[in-house]
Amino acid sequence: MQDKYFSYEIIKECSKTGARAGVFHTPRGDIKTPVFMPVGTQGTVKGLRPEDLNDMGAQIILSNTYHLFLRPGHDIVEKAGGLHKFMKWEKPILTDSGGFQVFSLSDLRKVSEKGVEFKSHLSGERFMMTPELCMEIQHSLDSDINMALDQCTEAGATYAEAESASRLTKIWLEKCYNAHKGGEHILFPIVQGNMYKDLRAKCVEYCTPYARCGIAIGGLSVGEEKSVMYDMLDFLNPILPHDMPRYLMGVGSPDCLIEGFARGIDMMDCVLPTRIARNGTAFSKNGKMVIKNSTFKEDFRPIEEDCDCYACKHFSRAYIRHLINADEMLGAELLSIHNLRFLIRLAEKSREAILGDYFPEFKAEFLSKYKI
Repeated sequence: MQDKYFSYEIIKECSKTGARAGVFHTPRGDIKTPVFMPVGTQGTVKGLRPEDLNDMGAQIILSNTYHLFLRPGHDIVEKAGGLHKFMKWEKPILTDSGGFQVFSLSDLRKVSEKGVEFKSHLSGERFMMTPELCMEIQHSLDSDINMALDQCTEAGATYAEAESASRLTKIWLEKCYNAHKGGEHILFPIVQGNMYKDLRAKCVEYCTPYARCGIAIGGLSVGEEKSVMYDMLDFLNPILPHDMPRYLMGVGSPDCLIEGFARGIDMMDCVLPTRIARNGTAFSKNGKMVIKNSTFKEDFRPIEEDCDCYACKHFSRAYIRHLINADEMLGAELLSIHNLRFLIRLAEKSREAILGDYFPEFKAEFLSKYKI
């Protein structure tokens, strides 16, 4: 199925893994894949300016339907001219449907074929998130990539629970598709099914007709072992549509990025890099570094010697440690810049390796050094 405004071009595929290097063409710019996407849940990547995101090479960012619906309200964003103008970001934006956020409110929600009735975590007010409203909100936000409403299940869910969630996801997808306005916006269906391969296969089968140029994998990294997630990605790789971007939702540790790319994943996102930054932790090629620890009190080297991010170019571990321990906002900002650039650069290097026919060697070398 072709789309007038969106297309995906595969430039090179690794002959030994499922890794792909491509270009996702969108009305607001081309996205070179594989790509890591920073998360700006409430219309901002925490603590960072759009200029910071541009400087670190971000090609696309995420925002969240659920949170922007609750505040400031999608009507406010629409009056501002859409989310791009509201937050001063000119490149593509993907908006999650809010399904995962509602999933996390398990004791505050009721699920039915109509949608999800939930209680706001802010005010306690009750709302009904229907597939139609989910699409209305995302259209008002004017995001480029809209996610279908889905039901996520946690690791350890029974077969019956996973099957029921898959059934609702299918019903909601059809409603989302019918309510979606198309045009310069694309709808991504979401493959659910928990850790049950037959349910995942059925979900791919019913999602594919609704996928014009992009499909997502949800319900992984929800508590299962990484090996279980990788096994599921190995299973999905050959049965997912080949000629469109594949988006693995909410997964973003460096080792998972590499392993995901090796299994045919093109797009990934996660709040992890900014979350651990606020706790004083940095990514490095050797694993996580807890910069706030006393080990770095007199360490005047950059976080990583060969990193090209703003933080590493200008500041030392000792200074950033001081900022974190003094509870200065700049400390979390600098670590966020570094962590996001680390993952964006890892995706860039992975792409170079795929194009250069040495991705398996690149993957092996990276994982041999990175200590989880």
